[in-house]
Amino acid sequence: MDSAHLRLAVDAARAGAAELMSRRDHRVVSEKGPKDLVTDADLASQKAIRDLLVGAYPDYAFVGEEEGENDPPASVRAGDPDAPPCWVVDPLDGTVNFVHRLQSFAVSIGLYAAGKMRLGVIYDPTRDEMFTAIDGQGAHCNDQKMSASGCTDIEESLVACSFRAGVTADSPEVTRFVKVLEKCRSLRRLGSCALNMCYVADGRLDGYWATNVAAWDSAAGTVIARESGAILEGYGGQEFDDWNPKFCVSATPELQSLLTEQLSGT
Repeated sequence: MDSAHLRLAVDAARAGAAELMSRRDHRVVSEKGPKDLVTDADLASQKAIRDLLVGAYPDYAFVGEEEGENDPPASVRAGDPDAPPCWVVDPLDGTVNFVHRLQSFAVSIGLYAAGKMRLGVIYDPTRDEMFTAIDGQGAHCNDQKMSASGCTDIEESLVACSFRAGVTADSPEVTRFVKVLEKCRSLRRLGSCALNMCYVADGRLDGYWATNVAAWDSAAGTVIARESGAILEGYGGQEFDDWNPKFCVSATPELQSLLTEQLSGT
């Protein structure tokens, strides 16, 4: 991946965000499933992003949350070295926050190639923060280099998590939440997987875990978090899977070990 891909992804993220902000006060909301919302802004954002990305690289694959483009080609998922690169897009990460006119929503664009996410761009239009990373080149926010916090003690950590839509009291996710809540300094559920990963990368959060997000939620954030020096693994300590992201990301190996100890087995 190179600076041309990054510039294109930044332009596409801004184009998608412009569609979101133009509809923020006049959105049309419907349900994809119980408590799982979609708006006309999601759809308009994805179209604007797709038009730019596919227009520039028509031979690349495209995965997006909306419009039934949810699955990568089999060769891409398998990591086939001859498979085309694949854009992985969430046109509005944090839809419930957007619908309620809260902050903490973003546009997320990742680029997967040769078996790995290689580029990530996440844009928060409410704060005009552009988070970017290319594999091997560090992570940045508005062109300023980012690094994880360095926190090693779970009792001093600020942690975030994500729940699936319609979570119930007897869910393992609630059990994990309580276990970590008892150990950490404080625990947040901010509503955007993409921004949570950026906040770990920038030292605003010390850790974050999610067990029910989709590939487009985490794609760009995985590159940004890794490039900041954060530790990213499956939530039980197993290898991270880009296409089935059940994970924990932490500022340091020490904190990662302490968090995964609380998360594993539930």
